[in-house]
Amino acid sequence: MQNEINTLLTEIKNEYYDYMTRRGKLTELSEHQQKMVEEFNNGLEVTEGKKYIKVLSNRSVWGFIMKDSDKKFRKGDILKAAGWNAPARNAARGNIIDGGYSVCWTGPHYLK
Repeated sequence: MQNEINTLLTEIKNEYYDYMTRRGKLTELSEHQQKMVEEFNNGLEVTEGKKYIKVLSNRSVWGFIMKDSDKKFRKGDILKAAGWNAPARNAARGNIIDGGYSVCWTGPHYLK
């Protein structure tokens, strides 16, 4: 599952870069913007708990990933954060193993 987590982190970084270039309208980033992208990328980290893998973005919770399946969710499901220590367990926002999910640099996308 480590490869899938790395793919998720790459997608988050790419989304932030896309945001900084105003969705491709800028061809070059200023020195300040480049520093912001670098700080954002370096601020992404993953910590592992008993049930969930927590994805942090500059010391804020980006979201959670299910470590194993339970009654409601499958291994690899992406969950929004309800708080620092707990995910919102209303619905999965995608699955890193299955792919095809949609994320933003600020967190998993809302339900449709």
